[in-house]
Amino acid sequence: MGSLPTAPLNAVADVVDVVISPAPLALAEHSRFVQRVRRRYAGELALLPSGLPGRETVSALVQELHAAGRSLPSALRVTRQLVLERLAVLDIEQGATVHEVTQAMTELAEATLDIALARAQAEQDARYGAPRNEAGQRIDFWVVGMGKLGARELNVSSDIDIVYVYEEDGQTDGAERVSAHEYFSAVARSLYALIGDTTEDGFVFRVDLALRPNGHSGPPVVSLAMLEEYLQVQGREWERFAWLKSRVVAPRESVRNGRALGLRAMVAAFVYRRYLDYGVFEGLRQLHRKVRDEAQRRAAGRPERANDVKLSRGGIREIEFIVQLLLVVRGGQFPEIRTRSTLKALDKLAAGGLMKPASAQRLAQAYIFLRRVEHRIQYLDDQQTHLLPTADGDLGWIARSLGLSCNADACELLDCLGETREIVATEFDLLLHDGRSPGSGSSGGCRQCGPAPQPVDSEIFIERLPPELADRVRQWCEQPRIERLRDDSKMRLAKLIGRAAQAVHESRCTMDAAIRFIDWVEPLLRRESYLALLVERPEVQNRLLRLLGLARWPMRYLMLHPGVIDELADERLLHGRFDAAEYIADLEARHKAWERSGQADEESLPDTLRRAHHAEVFRTLVRDVEGHITVEQVADDLSALADATLDCALRWSWQHLKQRHRDAPRFAVIAYGKLGGKELGYGSDLDLVFLYDDDDERAGEVYGAFVRKLIHWLTLRTAAGELFDIDTALRPNGNSGLLVTSLASFAHYQSGRGSNTAWTWEHQAVTRARWCAGTRELEPHFEAVRRAVLRAPRDAQALRSEVQTMREKLRAARPVAPARFDVKHSPGGMVDAEFAVQALVLAHSATHPQLMDNVGNIALLQRAEGCKLLPSGVGSAAADAYRELRRAQHRARLDEQPTQLAADAMALQRDAVTALWRAVFG
Repeated sequence: MGSLPTAPLNAVADVVDVVISPAPLALAEHSRFVQRVRRRYAGELALLPSGLPGRETVSALVQELHAAGRSLPSALRVTRQLVLERLAVLDIEQGATVHEVTQAMTELAEATLDIALARAQAEQDARYGAPRNEAGQRIDFWVVGMGKLGARELNVSSDIDIVYVYEEDGQTDGAERVSAHEYFSAVARSLYALIGDTTEDGFVFRVDLALRPNGHSGPPVVSLAMLEEYLQVQGREWERFAWLKSRVVAPRESVRNGRALGLRAMVAAFVYRRYLDYGVFEGLRQLHRKVRDEAQRRAAGRPERANDVKLSRGGIREIEFIVQLLLVVRGGQFPEIRTRSTLKALDKLAAGGLMKPASAQRLAQAYIFLRRVEHRIQYLDDQQTHLLPTADGDLGWIARSLGLSCNADACELLDCLGETREIVATEFDLLLHDGRSPGSGSSGGCRQCGPAPQPVDSEIFIERLPPELADRVRQWCEQPRIERLRDDSKMRLAKLIGRAAQAVHESRCTMDAAIRFIDWVEPLLRRESYLALLVERPEVQNRLLRLLGLARWPMRYLMLHPGVIDELADERLLHGRFDAAEYIADLEARHKAWERSGQADEESLPDTLRRAHHAEVFRTLVRDVEGHITVEQVADDLSALADATLDCALRWSWQHLKQRHRDAPRFAVIAYGKLGGKELGYGSDLDLVFLYDDDDERAGEVYGAFVRKLIHWLTLRTAAGELFDIDTALRPNGNSGLLVTSLASFAHYQSGRGSNTAWTWEHQAVTRARWCAGTRELEPHFEAVRRAVLRAPRDAQALRSEVQTMREKLRAARPVAPARFDVKHSPGGMVDAEFAVQALVLAHSATHPQLMDNVGNIALLQRAEGCKLLPSGVGSAAADAYRELRRAQHRARLDEQPTQLAADAMALQRDAVTALWRAVFG
C-alpha cells in the first residue's frame, strides 16, 4: 500500500456511526448491477414487499414467481436479484446497518437452500426411493454452512461455503436401490444445479465445497461417521478455524427438531480443546502467512490490487483471525465466549478480560467500516471482489455513500481505509508476532544475520547460558525424554530458557527464579500447550519469573495447576480482591453456555469448578506474594472463595442427582475449623458438616446419596486437578455417624437431649462453626442451634479441665523438640490461643452474648478483654501475638520453610499467649 494522508483519529468512528440523511449523498442507481436488475426485472420489482427482506418474504416471493409460470431455478434466481437490488437501496440510500444487510443475505441463502434441497430430494426420491437405515427410518441430510454463511455474516455478492453431511449409512427403498452415499451424492448434484449453475437469470449463489473433508479430492458428501473419523484423525489446525463458524442451515426442520445436535457436539469437540490451546498460534501464523503471500503475489506489478479490504494487511480477514484465534484458544474452557459472530465475539472477549475493551472497540469499528466498503465494492457489478475500484467515478460514489469525499486533490475514503487497516494490522501483529510485523526483527528481516536459533540440547546454545543455568540444562539434555522431544519443542524450550537467561542478565529476575523456572518446566515437557503459551506470551513468562523469585510455594502450586499461568496475562490480576458475586455470576454464565452446547455433564461441570477455583487461588497467591494484601485478607478471600465454590457445586450437582425429589434441596453446608473461622490458608482442607431440613419420607436416603455425590465432585482428582480435601469427622458421632444429619437431630445431639450427645471438644468446634452454603433459609436455624449450645450453662472448672485435657492430647500427638519453637503447636503458640478463646466463649457466652459472634480469634480476644474477662492488656497483647504468629506461619509456608524456629524466637508473642493461657486456665 502506498503512502496515504493521515486522517483524524476519530474518522473511523465517524464513518461507522454516520447516519444517512433523508437526501442521500449517493444513489444506488450508480451500481451497474442495480441498473441491470431494474431494466430486466422492472415488472417483478414490485412483487418484493417494502422493507428489509427476511426469510419468510424470500420464500413467499419464490413461490409467487414459480406459481406465475417461472421454473423453480428461474424463480430462485430472480428472487436473489430482487433482494440484492433492495439491499443496495436500503444500504446506500436509507442507512441500513451491516448487521441488517448480512442478516438479510444469510436468510436469503437459508430460504433458497431449503427450497432447493426439498426439490432435489423429491427428484431423487422419485428415482431411487427414500434412503433408510437398518431400522427403516429415513436418513437425514444436512447442508452445513461454513464461514460467513455459518456466522450469519454473508456478503452481498458472496459465495457460500458448505459441506454436505448425511446422518448414517443405508440404502434407498425404491425399485432402483442405491446406497445412501450414492443417493445423497445425486442430491448434492441436483442441489448445485438449482443453486449454483449460471443461467440466463444468473445464479442464486456460487457454491464452494472446498472445506469438505480432504478438500477437492474428497467425496462431495460424507456421513456423520466419516466426518467424525476425518476430524479426529486427519483434521488440521486450520480446519478448526473453518469449523468454528459451522452450523446446519438446511433443512430447516432438522434445525427445529434437534436431529442435527449430534453434529454440533462432534464439531465442538474438534474445534475446542479442554485446555488452553496456545499451540494453535503457530498453525494460524502459517495460514495467515499463506494468505498474505498470496495477496502480495497477486498484487505484484498491479498496484490496484494493494487495496484488498479483505485479504491485504489490516483487512477483514485479519480481524476474523484475531477473533477465531482467541475463541479457539480459550473456548474449550470458557464456553460462554463461544459464538460464530465476529462482532459478538469481540464483545464477549472484552467482557471476559481476554481483550482490552479499547482494542475490541477499535476492531469492531474497523470491521464495520471494512464490511461497508466491501459491500459497496460488490454492489457495483455483483462481483465477488474485495478490491477497491480504480475508476474515479466509482471511488467517489463509494466515498459519498459513506459520508466522505474523494476527488483528484484529496480522498478521505483512502485516508480512512489506510488508518483502519493500520489499526487492524497493529492489533494483529501484537497478538501473533509479539508486536512486530511478520519478518521484522533485530536483524531487520535478514535471516542470515546474527546467530541462528539452536535447540535446547545444542552445545552451542548451552554455552551461551550463564554457568549455573548451563549446568542445569546439561542435566536435562542427558535425559531420554529430552531426546524424544520433537525438534520444534526443543526450539521452544531454548527460546524460553534463553529469555530467562536474558532476564537474569538484565536484572529483571534472580538466578534462583531462573533455576526455579527450569525446575517448573521440567515436569511439563510433554504438555506442550503450556510451553506454547509462554512462547506466545513473553509478558506472561516475565511475570512468572518475577513471581518465582519471590517465594517457593508459587512454583509448587504452578506444578500442581500449570494452567493458571494464563492468569498472569490479565493486567487486572494485582488490582482488587476476590468478588464472590462476580465469581458466581461468571460460573453461572459458563454453566448456561455448557447447557447450550449440550455439554453440561458430570465431566465438564466439576472441571469448570476446579479451573475457576484454581485460577482464583492463584490470583490471591500473586497478590499475596507481591505484598498487595495482608495475611488476614488472604484468609478472608480464600474462605469466601471456598464458600462460593461450595455453593455452585451444591446447586449443580443436585441437578445431576437421580434421586432428587424437589427442584432445590433444603440443605446446608456447615463450615468448621479454618473455613468456619474464615482463616483458610493455601491447601487447607475443609472441615464440613452436612444438614438437611426436609419432611419427605425419603429425605435421609436422598440427602445421603446427595452428600456422597457432592463429596465426589469436590474431591475427585482429574486432569484438571482437584478442588478440596474434605474432612467430615466433626459430624455427630464422628466417623461412625451418618454423613448427613437432619437439623432437628443435630440440635438434639448438640444440646444434650437424649442418650446420644456431643462432647465438650465438639462444642469447642461449634464456636467456629457457621453456615457457608446451601439453603439460605436454614442459616438462622443453624445459628440459633449454635448460640443455644454456646450459652448453655456449664461448670466452669469442669470445662477448663476438659479443654486442658484435650489440649494435652493434641500436644502429645504433635511433639516438638525442646530446642525448637513451633509457631502453631508449642506452648505459647497459635493452638494455645485458640483453645483459650474457645474456653472463654463456652464459659461466658450466657452472660456476654457478644462472644457468640463468629468474628475470629483476634476480635474475640479483644471483646473478652473489653468484658473484663481478662486482665487489662492481656487480651489485646494476645491478639497482636496471634496475628504475628499467623504471619510467621504464612511467610514460612509461602517459601516452603519450616514453621519450627529457634527456641528463643518470637519470645514476645510466646509470652503474650502464655499470659493468656494462665489468665484463662490458671
